[in-house]
Amino acid sequence: MIRVLIPHHLRTLANSGKEVELEVAVPVTQAAVLDALEAKYPVLRGTIRDRTTHKRRALIRFFACGQDLSHEAPDAPLPAEVATGKEPLMIVGAMAGG
Repeated sequence: MIRVLIPHHLRTLANSGKEVELEVAVPVTQAAVLDALEAKYPVLRGTIRDRTTHKRRALIRFFACGQDLSHEAPDAPLPAEVATGKEPLMIVGAMAGG
């Protein structure tokens, strides 16, 4: 099981807890985790990544094991700690302002 931490505004939308567990097939990638998350919580489709291009939304970031994985290729394997459920993949809504 993969552990995913989702930000408060998406938790409210999905009516879920702070951390969700997902069954993800190997290889565990950002794309595979997001596919599983959107399958379990269809209301999140289009909120984390674009519905058509599947590119990450500009103000959404991904972190795991103390690393910013936001600019990694969506099909790149996630760290082993995430793939084994030892560490969560964190989805963070970035703040913007002027």
